[in-house]
Amino acid sequence: MTYAPDDPPDPPQMPDAPHAAKEAAMPTDHDDHQTRTEPPKENLVHFNPWRDFNDATPMVDVFGDEPDPMQIAQFMQVVFGYCDGLIPVRSFIDKGQGIDGRPHNTWIEANAETPDKMATFATWASREGAAVYVIPGTVAAPGQAKAAEILQMQTVVVDIDTGDIATKRAHLERHLGQPTMVVESGGVTAEGQRKCHIWWKLSEPAEGDDIRRVCRLRGDIAAKAGGDMHFRSAHQPIRVAGSVHFKNNVKTLVQIVELHDDMERDLGEFIDAVADMPPAPGVTLQPDFGSPDKPLVGEVLVTPVREGNEDDWSRFEGASAAIGHFIRMVHEGRMSKGEGWEGICGYNAAMLRPEWPVERLKRESERLWAIHVEKHGPPLVRLDSAAPVPNEVPIFTLGSLLDDISPMPSDIIAPRVLTPGGLLVLGGAPKVGKSDLLISWLVHMAAGQPFLGFTPPRPLRVFYLQAEIQYHYLRERLQQITLPRRLMAAARDNLVATPKLQMLLDSEGSMRVATAIRRAFPAEPVDIICIDPIRNLFDGGPDGGSENDNAAMMFFLKDRVEVLRDHINPDCGVILVHHTKKLSKQQVKDDPFLALSGASALRGFYTSGLILHRPDEDASERKLEIELRNGPALPSKLIDKVKGEWVEINPMNERLVRVDVGARHDSERERKGDVITTILVEEALRGRMYTMTQFAEAFENKAGLSGAAGIRDRLNVLTTKGIIKFVKGEAALAIGLPSDRSKFGYLCVEGLALATGAEAIDATTGEVFPEAVQILPSHFKCAQTGAVLPVENRDVWVHAEGKNP
Repeated sequence: MTYAPDDPPDPPQMPDAPHAAKEAAMPTDHDDHQTRTEPPKENLVHFNPWRDFNDATPMVDVFGDEPDPMQIAQFMQVVFGYCDGLIPVRSFIDKGQGIDGRPHNTWIEANAETPDKMATFATWASREGAAVYVIPGTVAAPGQAKAAEILQMQTVVVDIDTGDIATKRAHLERHLGQPTMVVESGGVTAEGQRKCHIWWKLSEPAEGDDIRRVCRLRGDIAAKAGGDMHFRSAHQPIRVAGSVHFKNNVKTLVQIVELHDDMERDLGEFIDAVADMPPAPGVTLQPDFGSPDKPLVGEVLVTPVREGNEDDWSRFEGASAAIGHFIRMVHEGRMSKGEGWEGICGYNAAMLRPEWPVERLKRESERLWAIHVEKHGPPLVRLDSAAPVPNEVPIFTLGSLLDDISPMPSDIIAPRVLTPGGLLVLGGAPKVGKSDLLISWLVHMAAGQPFLGFTPPRPLRVFYLQAEIQYHYLRERLQQITLPRRLMAAARDNLVATPKLQMLLDSEGSMRVATAIRRAFPAEPVDIICIDPIRNLFDGGPDGGSENDNAAMMFFLKDRVEVLRDHINPDCGVILVHHTKKLSKQQVKDDPFLALSGASALRGFYTSGLILHRPDEDASERKLEIELRNGPALPSKLIDKVKGEWVEINPMNERLVRVDVGARHDSERERKGDVITTILVEEALRGRMYTMTQFAEAFENKAGLSGAAGIRDRLNVLTTKGIIKFVKGEAALAIGLPSDRSKFGYLCVEGLALATGAEAIDATTGEVFPEAVQILPSHFKCAQTGAVLPVENRDVWVHAEGKNP
């Protein structure tokens, strides 16, 4: 197993470059696994072509390849074509040449001149026998090269440098699609296959949290394809295509062997594709802790070892390897400390001849544990279930069940929507309002108040584990909730939420979440754990299955969600938020719960299911379908958001007869309103404005409108809704409109501009166009009384009910 390099330290200012920016030593653990040793600080210099180059004509090396400027340009376009900022570049002497040289760092601005500058640098490096690397991302200033300083990345790359490279590459292309670029890095495996870098270009540069998603994606691809895991780090350098590979005194061109520069991928879709990709043939996601110079752990654990060096390895070597194996298992949370110690003692008793004394075994274990923790950081504690499986299966006779008249457990959310130890799944299509509905629901539950007929017995302690909304936008959304202040105050300490998390709910993630829940509610256990959404936190187990795999879904539900719940509070309820797939209206009507995305195992596992959907895409109302396993069926609810709050709508208000005809009439009325507002805008640009009567008479039976009376009816509706307002009196005279005796004045819509009759000339292009002035309303019709009232602020257009129609 390899580990990503740490962020490089900041080297001091070079004495011979007083005006140069502070240098950053880029990591030396490159794609060819060079030994990770930092160069002496006095030996690290900044690349300056005017200082390091001479003007002599370059000598042609007839015995090897030379840099290829065309390939360098193609490489830089794929890796940096959309990026802004500075590209960290590094060169150093490849191993095996018998010469020493100083590493050189430089930072090249990502712009149209980048390919030429990189070709110049590569030519110089070739003369020096030096390899050329870049970090495939940009930074803000010279001297920056740490992972946290990367500002933009526009590619995903995997380095395939071991094993059957052709098979691994075919596996990647079959499951992830055609790559944008394939580069042979110049190295050759022991089997004689050429090592390669496979690149996928993103449709836009990743920034901020998306850079972490890209790096995690690079690690996932490498793990599943048997590639170099160092590329989990954003600052990992990689060879530049078109430069020269010098290892072992053999000059080889780092060359592009496949290029499809128009092939781009959306980051979200690519993440889904990688999640669905199985491991390549011969690749296991289980770590192998053996190394070339030591026996494999699997052999150590089953091979007896006698004293006196009679076997392939000594008792000390065998014991150290076995102890190290169990230490790693405990450190990674795959075993408890008790299980790890039992494993060490079992190996000692079974395989060491004679066995070590317990004191020596304990002393050696503690020594190796301290070294491992110092090297790899704090351990992960395995999250074992707090509800162990009973030794005997509980059974009950019919009579005992009939005679048990003890009170039923109180619902967490009544009526039977969420029961003790129950699992509720809330599903809905993207942008249907799931998260908004859920947040309002959780606030009500934390305050102990009913919501849409769902009632808690008391204020509930709620932990909202969400992985979609970043911190600042989460707080903005919560601050914009228009709920009563008393209710928000009651829920203030009972609802605890996380910002958007970049993690899986695996063994490490479960431990972190359990610790956070205990920290949030140290005195009393949590009542509800809410996970939003499943997709962003899904862990499909050792086989790496996706949420569409029944076995992976059952692993997630039983080994992750249930274990977390039982570890924290076996009686608490769990709410999972999930996406739905597209179904026809008839399919949703027949069985809405078929719309839940992914494996069918989810529906067979939950105790309650809720589906939020729009019966009519053109209407704001949503329908909440409810399915209960622990209680009687509940009717679906028709809900909508009114004045910032979710409310239940009386289904008696739904149109039941001639629905299609009514919808066509509604559409026709909306069309006429749109036609009227469009005509007002177009006529104003011709220098004409109208009163209500003038407009109705001028456009009777024109542009698909009806007679004058029908037009006037539509105008009355539009003015009441605040879509149309008025300009009258002094405001009309100020813009040159003639005085009128109309009750309302001239009609005005939002964004209206009136042509003045003059012409204006664009100073840049010389284009001549009519001059127009912005028209602001001075009066509006009161929606309650019909009276014409002056507007308070002419610069702010206020619609009826505080929202746009």
